Amino acid sequence: MSVSVPDLVVAAASIPDAPAMVEVIHAAFGARPALDPPSTAIHETPESVAAVLERAGGVYATVGGRPAGVILVVPGPSGLAGFQRVSVHPEFQRHGIASAMVAAAERLAAEQGQHGIELFARAELAEVVAFWRHRGFRIDRRVEHGVMLAKALPLTVAVATGAAMQELGVRLAQLLQPGDLLIASGDLGAGKTTLTQGIGRGLASEGPVISPTFVLSRVHRSTGDRPALVHVDAYRLSSPYELDDLDLDATLDASVTVVEWGRGMAEELSEDRLEIDIVTPAAEPDPAGETPRLVTIRPRGRRWTGVDLRGLQGVSGG
Repeated sequence: MSVSVPDLVVAAASIPDAPAMVEVIHAAFGARPALDPPSTAIHETPESVAAVLERAGGVYATVGGRPAGVILVVPGPSGLAGFQRVSVHPEFQRHGIASAMVAAAERLAAEQGQHGIELFARAELAEVVAFWRHRGFRIDRRVEHGVMLAKALPLTVAVATGAAMQELGVRLAQLLQPGDLLIASGDLGAGKTTLTQGIGRGLASEGPVISPTFVLSRVHRSTGDRPALVHVDAYRLSSPYELDDLDLDATLDASVTVVEWGRGMAEELSEDRLEIDIVTPAAEPDPAGETPRLVTIRPRGRRWTGVDLRGLQGVSGG
């Protein structure tokens, strides 16, 4: 069956959706290979799903008005949301519905105030594990009959002033440790260097932290017991091979490395990293001439699984 994008609707689930969601869950889990022990999903009822929706939430997908997909999103006490009963009706599989639902479920978890996601996958279902790993999830631990997969959620912080951008950097520095890599992206003047200056303050870095555009990289040693700050500007580099010439591997493990203009260049340095995007929303400057910014921080890799970034919100002036 062919499914076109306009036919697909993914939305937050409501209690009246529960019967149709159960239909999807039963069809999807019933079509899977026999497992030992069998999944308990087949025992879900409209009442049990409605109870989850009432205390937690979920996403529900339809195609042409027909039930197509389900994810239940259950907040956890540790700030990790659980994805449960992830299902796509067999009639609609392999049309990108699961990926669309995952994106919507991640947004819902972030709106619930969660800083990460975890879910259980059966060890026998290698294709299922591969699906989640392709979407940024990593095996966090092995448990009976399978694995727990986890992923940190991005955080978006509204920053009103340059001083607030520096304060965000100071707060971020408190979470950093030797070996951390940060890749900062944004237009000219977006605030990448201002953020890095705040990180330098938080790390008690020596010397003024200024854009290293012409020298490409600078090392700022800490005056305290924090790691050194390696500040890199990749603006003038045309390929990742030129970044290799800076020999950042020699300092990466012992330092905090910030690469401005590093998107598409620096990702190979480490699978554990923070990707930081700074954008200017459509807003007028305030009376003091300051232009607000939105800073989105995307954690990648096991290092950041379970690290709560929510303390970065609420910077003064933000």
